[in-house]
Amino acid sequence: MSRRERTVDVLVVGAGPAGLGAGAELAASGAGRVEILERDVDAGGIPRHCHHDGFPGRTGRSAATGPEYAERAVTAAERAGAVLRTGVTVTGWAGPLTVDTTGPAGLERVTARAVVLATGARERPRSARLVPGSRPQGVFTAGELQQSVHRYGQNVGSRAVVVGDDPVGHAAAATLHTAGADVVAMVTDGNPGPVTALLRPRYRFPLLDRTTVTALVGRPRLQGVTVRHQDGRTTTLHCDTVVLTGDYLPDHELARRADLVLDPGTRGPAHDAAFRTSRPGVFAVGNLLHAIEPAPVAAAEGRAVAVAALRHLADGAQAPDPVALEVDAPLLWVAPNRTGPAGARPLGDRFALRTARRLELPVLAVVQGGRELDRQRLLLPAVPGRSFHLGARWLERIDPYGPAVRITTL
Repeated sequence: MSRRERTVDVLVVGAGPAGLGAGAELAASGAGRVEILERDVDAGGIPRHCHHDGFPGRTGRSAATGPEYAERAVTAAERAGAVLRTGVTVTGWAGPLTVDTTGPAGLERVTARAVVLATGARERPRSARLVPGSRPQGVFTAGELQQSVHRYGQNVGSRAVVVGDDPVGHAAAATLHTAGADVVAMVTDGNPGPVTALLRPRYRFPLLDRTTVTALVGRPRLQGVTVRHQDGRTTTLHCDTVVLTGDYLPDHELARRADLVLDPGTRGPAHDAAFRTSRPGVFAVGNLLHAIEPAPVAAAEGRAVAVAALRHLADGAQAPDPVALEVDAPLLWVAPNRTGPAGARPLGDRFALRTARRLELPVLAVVQGGRELDRQRLLLPAVPGRSFHLGARWLERIDPYGPAVRITTL
């Protein structure tokens, strides 16, 4: 089969909040032909399936549902002049800024002057989480649950266990409530999250903290979840549905095929404050970089990448390799994880970090080659699964020719 060849000015891969934000801003800024490719038949990303409210409304307040938020993002991108093509999958790279695609129009090869990767993140399934047991019916990730209930109207069961005490876990509990299922328990291997005390009474489910899922029981339908408590006791929670939440991986397959340098902490492309990757002309935004942040954060990154992408279109220059940013345990990652280019500041003038364990009002030290650049104390505890932030006031003190900058807790 012949492959049609086309050229565009900017190609955006992924039509979630980050990709739509990038496409809208670039098209409105005069970047030329801006094309957004989405492998799903509908654009909008994860918010399409999040029927709870809490998304920014038209006035900026958290009054919109996910589908409303997604619809407005799609409309904004198209009104700005971006070309949105759904049902199109990027299958690989044919050059530094050339990709191969397949879709309703058949096989195509698209060459761009700049590429923005906004492929988002995916949830790890049961097998990847190494949860023992068979493969019974009734096992969902949060995304699968939301699509089953809100998109396809399927029956998901009557008694459910939610694994994960995070905002996504509570959204899953709300979806189960909408579907008429009772939540038997919410299970977390850590301490309760800060939103639990506020949201749990609404659904009246017990929270089992410091508890680990050890097996799924039943065939062909799930009949129970075996858990181990901190004191060593084991219990089987009788249920026909389990929802696994809170374990996300950047959808980085396309980035890997481009041989982009990946950050070992985030597992997404290494990137600087201008969202540049290790390949000139290829940018990355959204939850591909740091799974997983709320939709407004991803959308803001999409809009912010326009500055660097437009600069690349104008002069094509790629500054020297920036200084790497690294973290020490128990910190897991920092984003952005590279500095530069000169004068570029991270979004909100701050860096996002994650920790593997709870830290009570920690002091963060920023060090380069044994020289302390800054020291900051957090005003709130840092907890696993949620980002906290480090101000960027120390950027001017970095030696651009020096070793990596390390961020550590004191």
